[in-house]
Amino acid sequence: MSTAATNRAQTLHLTGERTVPGVVEENYWFARHEAAYLALLPHCAGETVLEAGCGEGYGAALIAGTGSRVLALDYDQPTMKHVARNYPRLGAVRGNLAFLPVGTAAVGVVANLQVIEHLWDQQGFLAECNRVLRPGGKLLVTTPNRLTFTPDSPTPLNPYHTRELSPSELAELLTEAGFAVASLHGLRHGARLRELDAKHGGSIIDAQLDVVLGSLPGQASWPEELLADVASVGAADFAIDGEDLDSSLDLIAVAVRP
Repeated sequence: MSTAATNRAQTLHLTGERTVPGVVEENYWFARHEAAYLALLPHCAGETVLEAGCGEGYGAALIAGTGSRVLALDYDQPTMKHVARNYPRLGAVRGNLAFLPVGTAAVGVVANLQVIEHLWDQQGFLAECNRVLRPGGKLLVTTPNRLTFTPDSPTPLNPYHTRELSPSELAELLTEAGFAVASLHGLRHGARLRELDAKHGGSIIDAQLDVVLGSLPGQASWPEELLADVASVGAADFAIDGEDLDSSLDLIAVAVRP
């Protein structure tokens, strides 16, 4: 890990849930998240965008390359200081996703990537999204697919998640909140990652988890070959399509406020 990445990780108190660029051990997850951001960028072109739950800020910074104005929102105060310091193009605001600090019909896009599974009141959050979006505005949501992320338990195994969603559950949640679901896609491993899955006993994800979960906190000992393969993963190694959503890793929804 580089000195800059180490400082960034320490500042943000890495738990594995807040993905940070430049951390080799986190690179698979960073690339997986980045793939979704890149796929959704066309919806942000020329728009005023609110990223509700911006985390480290790299995603909002990507959006700022195409959006006309980007407001980055998160609840954690050290995180927002980091965002303001490292991404000066963004409007960095600390706030609660239960009460979005923007006016009614004030934005064209709300981006909520890998966040909704953490919220206790998902319906209340979506009601706020409906309020702040102008008519015809878009809500962009990505979230782990419950059917593959926690396949054997109705309760999330991840202690930071409150409710995970299947494809049908996500579509129903958005529809009940008053949105029209324009598209629902799944993210999965592309050809190169499937080769790495085979190389690492069937799943490069499980291979990484075996290292982390089998070690004391902060003392993971990574096999050199696995770490090199993790470091080599890029956003282009993931595929996004509308086929067999139930088997996808992450769900990617575009919903429209009528």
